[in-house]
Amino acid sequence: MAAENVHRQVTSALREGWGVGGTFVGSIVSGTLLGFFADRWLGTEPWLVVIGIVVGSYTGFMRIWDYSKRMDGHIGSARTLLTPEEIDELG
Repeated sequence: MAAENVHRQVTSALREGWGVGGTFVGSIVSGTLLGFFADRWLGTEPWLVVIGIVVGSYTGFMRIWDYSKRMDGHIGSARTLLTPEEIDELG
């Protein structure tokens, strides 16, 4: 019974880890591809690829930041400003 519970916890952790990693990599890849195709269309190589990589990386990091804040027990988005009363409640 205990081994089954451990297996379930490990499976759940792996699923979450792959999901978070996939969204991070997906953000960077999508920014890069959008920049690449926009560069080819507009003839501005390589500037939009560079911008796409930077924006995709920023988006990926923000997604990981939001996820880590949710895992710490904070409610809502990490980008939400807290009132002084809410900060006192967090300890």
